[in-house]
Amino acid sequence: MSPLNLAAHLGQDEFLAQVFHRRYRLVPAAVPTPGDLITWDDINTILATHRLEPPRLRLSANGETLPAHRYTAPVTTRRHTIRQRLHPAELHARLAEGASLVIDAVDELHPPVARGAMELEEWLRTGVQVNLYASWTAREGFGVHWDDHDVVVIQIDGAKRWKLYGPTRTAPMYKDTAEPEPPPEEPVAELVLRPGDVLYLPRGWWHSVAASEGEHSLHLTFGIQTTTGAQLLSWLADDLRRHEVLREDLPVHAAAAQQAVYLDRLRKEVTGALKDPGLISRYTAMRDGTLPAGTRRLCRGRRGRACFFGWGGLFAAGAVAVPVQVASVAGVAGVDRGRSRCSGRRAVGVVRGAA
Repeated sequence: MSPLNLAAHLGQDEFLAQVFHRRYRLVPAAVPTPGDLITWDDINTILATHRLEPPRLRLSANGETLPAHRYTAPVTTRRHTIRQRLHPAELHARLAEGASLVIDAVDELHPPVARGAMELEEWLRTGVQVNLYASWTAREGFGVHWDDHDVVVIQIDGAKRWKLYGPTRTAPMYKDTAEPEPPPEEPVAELVLRPGDVLYLPRGWWHSVAASEGEHSLHLTFGIQTTTGAQLLSWLADDLRRHEVLREDLPVHAAAAQQAVYLDRLRKEVTGALKDPGLISRYTAMRDGTLPAGTRRLCRGRRGRACFFGWGGLFAAGAVAVPVQVASVAGVAGVDRGRSRCSGRRAVGVVRGAA
């Protein structure tokens, strides 16, 4: 597959200088063949060949995560542990009722998506995780919300309406001292993403998303790991432990004058380190070393064949399929003549059809 060239589509240096962390940007038809990243058949294969349990695979509706028991069934393994196995019929029913499907870290399961994530990582010099979102109705899966990281969204199939309300707190964080104020009632922008469109949205921007155009929707969200001053200071505190003053016990029982002397010694070490013009470069070099370019682990999930229900095409070009009992599920890894090679259990397949 050819590179996505997301850096070029988003604007290269101009994007980094004027857009990144500041405002949204929509690039229509930036990806000519979004199906090269992932297809509905690819999703079927992922479901059939990986043991995905909540919360990595989950359903959401009206801003709430659905309880796992509404689309899974508990299974006791031979080692007497309990896991949640997806139940095809119940999953189908929840999707038909309007729930949205989410698969976290799909870049670890599907190499074309992993390559796209690597492109962004190398350009932006930070970690990227890609989540998959699929929906079939106008029902909003997550309500009006904000994310604690920037995102790049690629619409793969169908259409989705995004309402953007802007931020109400500058650079909000997951661990923060206050919550953002509620968003305004009216959006500052309303966009409809179609296949190949790319949307960049900074963290903290309130937004809502719905497949409200009368058709299904499939999109990928590339979540961009934040790098903040708080993280820099946390790393610096660890780095400065080479100095005695940071390893010493706090003089909690000392007189005020002695405490002032200690704080002055501590201040000198910290301010001296912050005056280093190469501090940020040293920090980013350390962070980059934890994710060397080109070493992202592709398909980190199960290496063997699946040991659970065969799916046989739960998703057909975005349509929610109708589950039926079948004797054979052709082309699904780990399923042969209607039985799982691992368990001998009759496979549950589906026929393609509308919800």
